[in-house]
Amino acid sequence: MLRTESRFPVMVGRMAARIRVAVLFGGRSTEHEISCISASSVLRAIDRERYEVIPIGITPEGRWVWAHDDPAALEPKGRELPTVTGDGSHVALPADPTAGGLRILDLNGAAGALGKVDVVFPLLHGTFGEDGTVQGLLEMAGVPYVGSGVFGSAAGMDKVHMKALLRAASLPVGPYVVVRSPDELTDADRERLGLPVFVKPARSGSSVGISKVKKWGDFESAVADARKHDPKVLVEAAVEGREIECAVLDRLGGGPPEASLPAEIFVPEQYEFYDYEAKYLSEDTRFAVPADLPHGVTAAVRDVACRAFTALDCAGLARVDVFVRPDGAVLLNEVNTMPGFTPVSMFPRMWAATGVNYSELIDRLLRLALVRGTGLH
Repeated sequence: MLRTESRFPVMVGRMAARIRVAVLFGGRSTEHEISCISASSVLRAIDRERYEVIPIGITPEGRWVWAHDDPAALEPKGRELPTVTGDGSHVALPADPTAGGLRILDLNGAAGALGKVDVVFPLLHGTFGEDGTVQGLLEMAGVPYVGSGVFGSAAGMDKVHMKALLRAASLPVGPYVVVRSPDELTDADRERLGLPVFVKPARSGSSVGISKVKKWGDFESAVADARKHDPKVLVEAAVEGREIECAVLDRLGGGPPEASLPAEIFVPEQYEFYDYEAKYLSEDTRFAVPADLPHGVTAAVRDVACRAFTALDCAGLARVDVFVRPDGAVLLNEVNTMPGFTPVSMFPRMWAATGVNYSELIDRLLRLALVRGTGLH
C-alpha cells in the first residue's frame, strides 16, 4: 500500500534548469494497480538531473494526493499489487490557466501552493485517465501532457468508436457487434461471427472483464461479466493468427509517426487468451522482441500501426495490437493510447529493440509534450 506525503513540500532552492514533471498514477479505473506499477518504472528511470518530479497518486475513489517519491512502494509484493491510499495531503489542479498550477491541502484544510508544473505524465490506464477526462482537465488548466488529446484518448478508449474510425480509414478490422443486452445479438449476428467469440467491455483495458465464449449457452453470463465494467459490450469474432504488437511514437521534428519493430506474444497453454493474469502475474508468458516475421509482414505491421495512430488522431505514443493471419494478412485488434510502462510492458521493450532505451523514451515523450503544448493542433 502506497504511503502518501502529509507535509508541505519545500520548494526553496529549486534548480531552475530542471523541468517540473507531475507524474499521475493510480486512478478510478480497474487498472489502478497497473498504473501504479507503470509509475514505479518511470520514477526509477527518469533523468533526475533534467527533471524535477512531483509524484501525484489518485486513489480508487478519485482523490488526488501528494505521494512519496518512492518507486519501491509502487512495486508488487508477490501477488499483492500496489494501491494509492488517501491519507496524505489532498492535491488539486484548478481548471484555470491563471491559477498558478497545483494546489495542496493539508489534513486540516489549510491551503498552499505546490507550484507551477511544466508538463504532466498521466500514467493512467482506463476510465477517468486514458479516456480524455484528465486530458480535458489539463487542457483547461493549460498544462502540457504526455499522450493523445481529448478526442484521440476518447476514441482509443471506446473500442466501438475506435473500430468505426479505423474502418472509415479503410484499415482492416475483424467482424464485431456491439450489444447492451444479450438478446440484442441476432441469429444473423451469431452466424456472421461464428464461434468462439470474445465478449468484452467496450471501454476497459488490461483484459479486465473479457470472456472467451465457445458455446452460445455461455454468452449471457459473459455479457453479464462484461457489464460489471461497462454497460456497452463488444462481441468480436475470434481471429486465427499470431498476436503481434507494435509501438508508435511521434517524431520530435514533426512529420509522420514512426513505428518500432513489432513483438509477438506467446500465451501459456493454461490460459484461454492473453488475460489479466497472463499479462501481469504469470511467469510463463513469453515474448519475442522483435517478432520473427518475414520482412514484408514486418513492414505491413508497422505501416498499419502508423495509419491507425493517424486515423484516431493520436499524439505522442500508442501501442497498436494486431493479428497476423496464416496468409500474412494483418488485421487490427485495438489501439492503446497510454500503454503500460511496467517492467514487462511491451511498449518500452519494443522501442529498446528498435534502439531507444527506457530513459530516452521517457525523455522523448516529455519533450514531445512540451513542444506540442495545449490547444488545437
